[in-house]
Amino acid sequence: MPELSRTQVAVYGAIAVALLFVGARAVRGEGGGTESSYTTSYEDDESGSSVAVEEGGSDVVVDVTGAVQRPGVYRMPAGSRVNDAVKRAGGETGKAALDSINLAARLADGQQVVVPEEPPGGGGTAAGAAIGAVGTEEDAPISLSTATAAELDTIDGIGPVTAEDIIEFREEHGGLSSVDQLDEISGIGPATMEALRERLQP
Repeated sequence: MPELSRTQVAVYGAIAVALLFVGARAVRGEGGGTESSYTTSYEDDESGSSVAVEEGGSDVVVDVTGAVQRPGVYRMPAGSRVNDAVKRAGGETGKAALDSINLAARLADGQQVVVPEEPPGGGGTAAGAAIGAVGTEEDAPISLSTATAAELDTIDGIGPVTAEDIIEFREEHGGLSSVDQLDEISGIGPATMEALRERLQP
């Protein structure tokens, strides 16, 4: 067998290294076919600050209304929270009662985010609750996506335990788009569902 020159050895070595590199890239590429979540960010229109949001690859469309600067329908990155939707709508107005909604709740596609206003006359949380008991909350529908346990407890047929069950069910499903979905909760019968439809909105 003829002895290889140094040039031939170098050429064969370079070929071997190139083949190893190509093979490694091919193996690495086989594991990249699965879809994974990723994090992106968008710039808030008012403050200019960046909000990081974990995405799964699709957006959600929500209707932001009530005590916000620019009510309307907005497309949000998947994984956004109620707080992000309020900011996207220009932020809350001076009359907004943000402490009565769950700003950390995850948005669902088709959801309506209602930012309530403080009752006329103000007077803090206790006074607001008293005014609501007289008639304000009785007349205004409660947002299913942001209702608190205390608000749900004011509905006929809903006690503290059922109110907590509704909130837990809502969190497990990443938000609710219809009041009829509550029919899946154990202990809620036809009469209670009728009361929920009268007092709640998606």
